[in-house]
Amino acid sequence: MRFQRLIGLVVLAVTGLAALLLWLGVSAIDTPRPRVHHGVLFGVWKVFYDTEAPPWPQLLIAVGVALFLAAFVALLERRVATRYRRSENVDVTPLSPKVVMAATRGVFHGEVTVTVLVPAHNEQASLGATLTSLWAQSVPPARIVVVADNCTDRTVEVGRAHGAEVFESVGNRHKKGGALNQALRWLLPGQGENDVVMVMDADTMLDPGFLETAVRRFTDDRALMAVGGLFYGEQGHGIIGQFQRNEYVRYAREIRRRRGRVFVLTGTASLFRPRALRTVASSRGSLIPGVEGDVYDTAALTEDNELTIALKSLGALMISPWECTVVTELMPSWRTLWNQRLRWQRGALENLGAYGITPQTMRYWSQQLGIGYGVFALTSYFLLLALMILCSDGWIWFPFWIGLGLVFMVERVVTAWRGGWPARLLAATVFPELFFDLFLDIVFVKGVVDISLGRDAAWKHIEHARLGDRDDAIEGAPR
Repeated sequence: MRFQRLIGLVVLAVTGLAALLLWLGVSAIDTPRPRVHHGVLFGVWKVFYDTEAPPWPQLLIAVGVALFLAAFVALLERRVATRYRRSENVDVTPLSPKVVMAATRGVFHGEVTVTVLVPAHNEQASLGATLTSLWAQSVPPARIVVVADNCTDRTVEVGRAHGAEVFESVGNRHKKGGALNQALRWLLPGQGENDVVMVMDADTMLDPGFLETAVRRFTDDRALMAVGGLFYGEQGHGIIGQFQRNEYVRYAREIRRRRGRVFVLTGTASLFRPRALRTVASSRGSLIPGVEGDVYDTAALTEDNELTIALKSLGALMISPWECTVVTELMPSWRTLWNQRLRWQRGALENLGAYGITPQTMRYWSQQLGIGYGVFALTSYFLLLALMILCSDGWIWFPFWIGLGLVFMVERVVTAWRGGWPARLLAATVFPELFFDLFLDIVFVKGVVDISLGRDAAWKHIEHARLGDRDDAIEGAPR
């Protein structure tokens, strides 16, 4: 527990030290004094500019450090994945492909079927559209079960009216994870090897071919333990909605470039073989953290991230195919976005504190270190920019940095391209997204402070729009 409370400070300390060392390395090299020139653009605009660029040693240090760290993380991740795919140690990695293939060799377990669990707490506004998208799949599910958790609205009635079974939690105090644990204890004993279980949020719309792709993947690969979805944001919510859509488009692009290798099996829509869920439940308290018998660790704020790490720790093979896309809810205000991201960030830190430093968590450690380093880098950028403006008699243009900024702008536009023209135009302006990144950095620091002081974390439920409004918001979301 002490390590879990200190984990955020450890991340900031390591990244702060890295930033300090880079600063010292760069500042130790003599930098020529700026030489300001003046000129006239278009015959009317008098400008001041400095043609000096940073010395090559400084550039090489910065580029070399970045390339080294990126290559180190990529090679380490590849080595860990290869090692665990080849593992035959059933006591340590019971879900590794070699172990699973050996256990299922020569046995036909029937066609792949899908049972969908939809956890819902007061979701009457969005549940109907979610269930409709499920039944409209090109390969529809065999069963849909709405897991109604402490509902005080018409969630149960809406579920039954749309052809779903309803499982109502009893005495649950552990939010989504606790409700799903109760439902899985009821469901899993009757599931065969190929009767996969899908967990899907009640505010999500599947694209029509999602389940068809997932079923094909499970059919083609007996060792595959989980399939996750790539999520895009619904339309609407103004500039804050576009920030989130751009973010999700870039995440989906990154997963595509990784050929489906999973960061997180998102709770918006993910499918699991029963073997995977049963093994997680039986391994809790021994191979992985948690209470034996629970699939979801109810102590985790971000149960989806924790379950992903649990499956990876047990050697499971997982993918997020580019064809499996969903449209999910966006946070409609800065307050709700703050609450969501604070829960995500603190949950990620707590998960690392629970699992410690292992081969499977190294990628997640590197992500947190990257976020921590970004806090120092972006904050320093804005502070130095403000300092330059305050200390200069007039505005000075720096062609080298303008060129570098244009490269960054192109990268922003290209990575958000699939989001359409609104996404591209927002990305091209650069600075609004930088301020959005600064907002996320502040969330990160707040999460570090809260976990270090042992403050209780609250899970806040978001009330959804009316069903008609939600249908309008979803229409036109990127596919």
